[in-house]
Amino acid sequence: MIRINLLPHREQARKDRRQQFYSMIVLVLLLAGLVWFVGFTLIGGRIESQERANQFLKGEIATLEKEIAEIKRLREQMQALLSRKQVIETLQANRTETVTLFNELSKQMPEGVMLKEFKQTGSGINFKGYSQSNARVSQLMRNLDSASSLEKPGLVEIKATTYNKRSVGEFSLDMAIERAPEADQSAVGGILQRNSQVGHPKNENILCWIRGLFSGAAG
Repeated sequence: MIRINLLPHREQARKDRRQQFYSMIVLVLLLAGLVWFVGFTLIGGRIESQERANQFLKGEIATLEKEIAEIKRLREQMQALLSRKQVIETLQANRTETVTLFNELSKQMPEGVMLKEFKQTGSGINFKGYSQSNARVSQLMRNLDSASSLEKPGLVEIKATTYNKRSVGEFSLDMAIERAPEADQSAVGGILQRNSQVGHPKNENILCWIRGLFSGAAG
């Protein structure tokens, strides 16, 4: 009977299988490394692209905030100019008001009435003085009511008192100066509101126009 020794063949088979196993491990590791590298590259590119987009948005937001701050400053400046223009127009319209008022008072003041105090708040006036009788005060109110530049005379109070050792009536009288209606500023305010949007192409032209208008009025 012939006997065959299979030990070398089996040992070689085990070595081949072991080699194949190691080769498979190396191949799997190479594939895993390749997948990781590709994934890392793609994700890194996405992250870098998003960071660039974020930086762009931050720059645009900063620019927009500067424009908003500039528009706010210009609107405050325009409001100050409007207020200044209104004050100047009021002063120009009422520069002869005091002279006219005292002329009217000198014409309408009846005998037996003396003024001791005069106070003006806006178009409102308060007189305080002395009168020989209540009839003198009534006559003063009728005279002031008929004056062309004065209106709405109203008696606040009248009371008995002593002046230079004589019994007189001390009175307080309110009235108003009749003025022409003030210029309406709503049209200019509407233009400013409609054209105060960020990036509006007409902002600069309107601002230049209003500045020139107010500068001319101030001059």
